[in-house]
Amino acid sequence: MKHKITIGWLYPEFMNIYGDRGNILVLQKRCTWRGLKAEVKLLELGFSEKELYNCDILMMGGAQDLQQKIVSDDLLPKRKALSSIIEAGVPGLYVCGAYQFLGNYYKDADGKIIEGLKIFDLHTVNPGEKSKRLIGNLTTRISMSIDSPLTTLVGFENHGGRTYLGKKVKSLAKVLNGHGNNGEDLTEGAFYKNSIGTYMHGPILPKNPHLADYLIKCALQMKDRSAILPLLDDTVELNAHKAIAKRMGIEI
Repeated sequence: MKHKITIGWLYPEFMNIYGDRGNILVLQKRCTWRGLKAEVKLLELGFSEKELYNCDILMMGGAQDLQQKIVSDDLLPKRKALSSIIEAGVPGLYVCGAYQFLGNYYKDADGKIIEGLKIFDLHTVNPGEKSKRLIGNLTTRISMSIDSPLTTLVGFENHGGRTYLGKKVKSLAKVLNGHGNNGEDLTEGAFYKNSIGTYMHGPILPKNPHLADYLIKCALQMKDRSAILPLLDDTVELNAHKAIAKRMGIEI
C-alpha cells in the first residue's frame, strides 16, 4: 500500500492519564505491519485548527479535572472544526474525559454545568462522594458493526461521572460485566459517524485489535473506497483478549 495515515493525538501532555499512549502505538504498528506509512501528529495546547483537517484518525485520552479544564479552554474555540471533521466521517477514539468533552455538558459534584462540545448527543453527571466511582474490569458486547467475527470488548474503567446517551447517538456496546456509561442502563460508550467514545482504559486498543482495525479501515477507505485492509496474525492478541474475558466469567 502507498497510502499514509496521519494520526492526530489531541493534547498528549494533558490527556494521557491511564496509558492512553498505548492506543497510538497500536494504531502505528498495525498500519506499518500492513505496509502503510503511519505518522503521528502531536496536537498540543494552542495548535491551529487547520491541523485537524490533515488528520486521518484522531485520538484523545483522559485526564483529571484540572487538566480537563485547561484543555477545555483550548478546545472549545475549535469546536466547529472538530465537529465538521467528525460529521465528515473521520474516525476517532475519545476516552473517558475526552468522551465526556464531546457531549452537551458535564454537571460536576457541586452542580456546576460545564459546557461540552455538543458533538455527541449525551451528557454526564458526577453525583459526588455520595456515590461510588465506577471502577473495575469491563467486558462488553459491541452494538455496532465493525466487520469482525469478534464481537466483545475488554478493558478497565475508572470514572466518577455517569454518562447518559441522547436519541442522536448510539451506544458502542452492551455491558456484560462491569458498569459502563452509568451503571444503570447497561450501555458502554457511544458511536457516532465513525467516532467512538468509551470509558475503557487499559489502554483499549492493545486488548481489542479488531477495534483498532475498524479505525484504520475507516481512515483508509476515506482515501480509497476500494481499499482492502490485509489481515494480520492476531493469535497472541486474541488469546489475551479471551483470557481477560474468561477471568470475568465471559466465554468467547
